[in-house]
Amino acid sequence: LCYSTLVRRSDVAKLDPDAYAKSPTGDVFVKTTTHKGILPQILEELLAARKKAKADMKAEKAKPKEEFDALKYAVYDGRQLALKVSANSVYGFTGAQVGQLPCLEISSTVTAYGRQMIESTKQQVEEQYNTRHGYEYDAQVVYGDTDSVMIKFGTPDLAESMRLGLEAAERITATFLKPIKLEFEKCYFPFLLMNKKRYAALLWTKPDKHDYMDCKGIETVRRDNCQLVKDVVDTSLRAILIHKNPDTAIAYVKNQISQLLMNEMDMSKLVITKALTKTN
Repeated sequence: LCYSTLVRRSDVAKLDPDAYAKSPTGDVFVKTTTHKGILPQILEELLAARKKAKADMKAEKAKPKEEFDALKYAVYDGRQLALKVSANSVYGFTGAQVGQLPCLEISSTVTAYGRQMIESTKQQVEEQYNTRHGYEYDAQVVYGDTDSVMIKFGTPDLAESMRLGLEAAERITATFLKPIKLEFEKCYFPFLLMNKKRYAALLWTKPDKHDYMDCKGIETVRRDNCQLVKDVVDTSLRAILIHKNPDTAIAYVKNQISQLLMNEMDMSKLVITKALTKTN
């Protein structure tokens, strides 16, 4: 998908039917075999550079403690994050109407293909991973975003969940066009899903110990709240998710409300910082 491969609808009749493909939005682009776009070439370079930066990070982390260089590791991490932002922006700027190079045909096609692949993933997972095919539980896709799906495999065993995640990723990748790849990334357990883009969970990449508590779109990570709200939500979530003790969370929240009502709260925790902007 590129500015250089987009075909005007009036010009489609002039092309060989094997030379182009129609997207889910009805827009037409020539195939890679006919002409490779500039945007995909830029993306390939960015993604290859990010892959190398991540490999350098991994190699640095694998060194013995006395040889490990924290500064080098931080530089590699900063590089892969910068490359990630750049790669994410390549198709993002095609949808920015106030940007330098808007092209709605490209941005809407990217979104449509993404949605189509998410739907396909959901369908394949739920059709394959069920008791009819010899699995212990019926898998269920509980959440899908622009580029990811969260699957509840049903098993209480974390290691088994990870194995099924890896297996499902490989199985579904085989149905996608290269170089599109679905990767198993992590397990969330326990998992609190409030609504779209708002959840908290313990993140696991290895079955023996959780990596950290991951929060998205809730008060612990939002900048438009006072420190008290962040502290209360963070402490409550830790009590629920890590210590598995909701009663401790309830007692803590009640204590904080009591302090607030009795004017015993540190006033600095109630400050909300906002920027002043010019009025029209």
